Formats: sequence, C-alpha cells, structure tokens
Amino acid sequence: MPKRVRNHEEILHERLRDPKYAAGYLNAVLEDKGPDHKERFLMALRDVAQSHGMSRLAGETEIAREAMYRALSQNGNPEFETLTSVLDAVGLRLAIEPKKQAF
Repeated sequence: MPKRVRNHEEILHERLRDPKYAAGYLNAVLEDKGPDHKERFLMALRDVAQSHGMSRLAGETEIAREAMYRALSQNGNPEFETLTSVLDAVGLRLAIEPKKQAF
C-alpha cells in the first residue's frame, strides 16, 4: 500500500498550531532583515493564522474574515489592535526585549 504524501504547507500548518513553534517561526522572520521585511512577517503571521482556521479566528477576534485576509496580505497594513488580537487568538503575545550586546 503506497504511503500518503503530505505537502509542505500541510506539515507547516500542523506545526504552527504549536505556540512555541509559531513563536520561533515568527521570530526567525523578524530577525531576518531585508527590503521585504514587513511583507514576509505578514505572510508568516498569515500562515500562523491559517493554521488555526481563519473563520475561527475571525469569530474569536471579532474581525471579519475578509478584513483579516486583507490585513495579513503582502500589502496589508494591520492596525495594532488587529495584530495583537490575532496573536492573542493563536496563543501568542507581543513582547519587547533588549538587543543582545556582543562583548
């Protein structure tokens, strides 16, 4: 009997349901600076949101599903409340840390 092959997106979404994995995923994107830094972060946050179900998150955050897709698109510009609501709904929070200093 042949094995069922899962695609990369399916495996990623399964892993992103774990808050620790999702936090590491988002932090890795934030650390990787570049010209499309904002767009890559929004796409990564969208991956995390999709892994939890956009319809469920829309109901939990009281943000329309279509508005959430727009805010988390490559050209999106989510409000601070939208960002924190989505993070909270997937079991994450926004935190500020001091930069690590090299001595």
